[in-house]
Parts: sequence; structure tokens; C-alpha cells
Amino acid sequence: MTDAEDHAGTLSDGVVTLRPWTEEDIVPSVDGHDAEIMRWFGQTAPPTYDELRGVFSRWEKERAAGTRLGYGVHAGGRLVGGVEARPAGHVVSLSWWLFAGDRGQGYAARAVRLLADHAFDDLGAKRVEAEVDPRNTASLRVASRAGLRREGTRRVEPGMADAADQTETVVLARLASDRQATEPEGFRALLNSFLPRKRAISQLLVRDLDDRVLICQLTYKHDWDLPGGVVEVGESPRLAAAREVHEELALDLPAGDLLLTDWLPPWSGWDDAICLVFDGGAHDSAIAGRIHRQEREIRDAEFASVEQVRERCADFTARRIESALGNLAAGRGPSYVESGGTPDVEGGQHPTS
Repeated sequence: MTDAEDHAGTLSDGVVTLRPWTEEDIVPSVDGHDAEIMRWFGQTAPPTYDELRGVFSRWEKERAAGTRLGYGVHAGGRLVGGVEARPAGHVVSLSWWLFAGDRGQGYAARAVRLLADHAFDDLGAKRVEAEVDPRNTASLRVASRAGLRREGTRRVEPGMADAADQTETVVLARLASDRQATEPEGFRALLNSFLPRKRAISQLLVRDLDDRVLICQLTYKHDWDLPGGVVEVGESPRLAAAREVHEELALDLPAGDLLLTDWLPPWSGWDDAICLVFDGGAHDSAIAGRIHRQEREIRDAEFASVEQVRERCADFTARRIESALGNLAAGRGPSYVESGGTPDVEGGQHPTS
């Protein structure tokens, strides 16, 4: 038993106190129920006093069985919300809610942190986790402030989640071995889990001595593109370009200087990405005869003129290639474009096809 827990099962950090539900909590729970709670818990109407009395009775039986540990969250001498833990072996799932008028004061984060510590210290948990609708930004903030790291998203079939229109959940968790968020390393790891991660793509602009460009026909789309691919986590974009060309075409061509940075807006099922085009050098066209395609991804590869690039490639790919060639011809350093062309000063997105 921790210092924060007393023999009645109460947990406290000095600001919020978690107490097992009692009959006295029914009235303030019904009165505090509002549209925000109903939205995220998939309810169409607030519970009546009799309905909630039945819920509390069921929760009491589940507490006795050890399958659900529910607590009322108290602060400033009143009930402000609730939290619960659902143990399953060494994993404990958490959920929480605050009543109207008591949000935005840090009570939820304190309550979730208290319950997570209790799960580790007293319930033998190795992992505590929560799943949050990505649109519920308030609950995502609560989870992060309670020390739960964002691990990813889980797809949900419409109608299977609490919210009827929900299609995915954000999975957040804390492990028993995680550094506390109050420590610099723990805080950096927590922050890193929530920061945006943008996909990076590296490509090589490989030319022959007639200024034609090596392009590839891909198996997963109809148009042609420059050789290259997605940069792996922790991998240098420059090395990624050379690695992809070796894996897909069996050509050992080192990546030279950066020619172009191209932002690609979301398109045809793909999230947005940053595409980095590196100079692959000018070579005798005979190197095309050394190509051994990775047939799972590459249908064909050959050198093409600018006119052929415009015919075979998507508009934004053709623009990217011409922008990179223009930088080479003018002896300019790398430039920044969006969807292959000059960024719109008004902030709009370029068409992608």
C-alpha cells in the first residue's frame, strides 16, 4: 500500500482525492453529466438517478471481483468527476471524465496519474494504457500530462466505438519501467511521442549523357516516378536514396548534393510528405542494361526525355523533375517547392494531379 492510499481504498495527492463510489455520489454525478460526457461515451441521453444507482451497484460487484476499480474524483470538497481502472493480467486500462464546470483545472491529469501509480505500486501492473478518440483533444492532453506516451492509432470499424462516428483511437500507455515525466529523459520521451512525424521520401535524379532522366514505372500506381523511396526511422535521407536505388534497381549510385525539397500534400490515400531529391549524377545510358528490377515494386525503368516525363509522370512529379533539372542547369543550390512547383504565397495547396 502506498502513502497515497489509505485502508478505505482512498487515493490522494493532496489536491485531488479518489474514493470508491458511494450512494452519495449519485446526485452530483447525474447533475454534472453533460453533452461533452455523452459525446465521448456514446450516450444519447444523461442517466437518470435510478439508472445510475443500478450502474453503481454493478460497479461495486466488479470492484469485488477485481475487474473494474472505479473512483469518484473529489477536489475542493466536492465530486468533480470519475476515473476507473480495468485490470487484465499485467495490463490495466484507464478511463476518466470530469463534470461540467470542473474541467481545465488539472484535476483529470492528477487523477489519472494517481490511478496509474496505484496500478504499478499496488496492482502489479507492468503497463497502463488508454484509448482516446483523436478528436478529443482535452483527453489527449490529460493523458500526456499524466505521463502516458502516444504509441499510435488503432483503426475502429464504424459503430464499434463509443462515439458512433469514430473510425480510430489513439493508443497511449505508460510502462512500469518508463522514466518519470519529471525527469529530463522521461519528459523528452513523452514529448517525442506526441510531436508530429512527417513522412520523408528520398529520390535520385539520375541522368544520361543526353540529359535524359531515369524514371521507373511502379506496380502500385499507373504513372512513372524517380527512383527512390521512404526514409526509414533513424536513417539518413541521403543514404536512403542510394539504398532504395540499390534495392529496387540493383544499381550502386551514391547520392550527391541535395537538389530539391518538395512538400507533397495528401493525395489518393497517402498522407502528406517531404520529398528530397538528390543528384544521382550523369552516366552512360548503358547502365540501364545493368538494372535488375525488384519486381514487387518496379515494372520498368528507363531513361526518358523531358517530353516523355511529362507524358508518363503525374503532373506534380513532372514539375518536381523539371524544378530539379532547372536547379542543376542554373548551378543553383537546392530550392523548396510544393507539389513540384513554386509555393502559393496565399497559402493554398497546389493541385496534385
